[in-house]
Amino acid sequence: MIRHTATERAECRGCDETQRIALAGNVAAGASDTIGRRTFLVQSAILAAGAALAACGAAGGDITVPSVPANSSIRVSDYPSLSGVGGVAMVTLGGAPVAIVRTSASSFVALSRVCPHQGGTVGQSGSSFVCPVHGAQFDLSGHWIGGQPTSSLHQYATSYDAASGTLSIS
Repeated sequence: MIRHTATERAECRGCDETQRIALAGNVAAGASDTIGRRTFLVQSAILAAGAALAACGAAGGDITVPSVPANSSIRVSDYPSLSGVGGVAMVTLGGAPVAIVRTSASSFVALSRVCPHQGGTVGQSGSSFVCPVHGAQFDLSGHWIGGQPTSSLHQYATSYDAASGTLSIS
């Protein structure tokens, strides 16, 4: 694309009379192709604010859930907090932070402790989990119950072998 100065545009013979008069008026007023510093800064600030809002994400903007290694398992007896229904154990499986919740005598729920909103590691607070980053709250089943709107915690598949007291997580 060929760029002309404002003076060249005003002298252009390829435009009709109305366009030449408008261009000549721009030359007299000192108009140019560039934006001013103030306009640039304002537009940049608006774009930055939009990017920040997009980064916060809307409800359900899931963060990637960390995978647990294949054939991960724990011995339930190694975690005294899992001896009764409603007990919770915080474990790490292959670098993935996981919460194990005993839901009955023979069943367990394994939840990713990575908050789906922005990836903070949730911690236990009484009978719920709370994200320290934005305050999202989850019940012991991993369902979102308050604070920063987001989706529920990821639930891993579990299989309990009562004979060996081993819980497999995948």
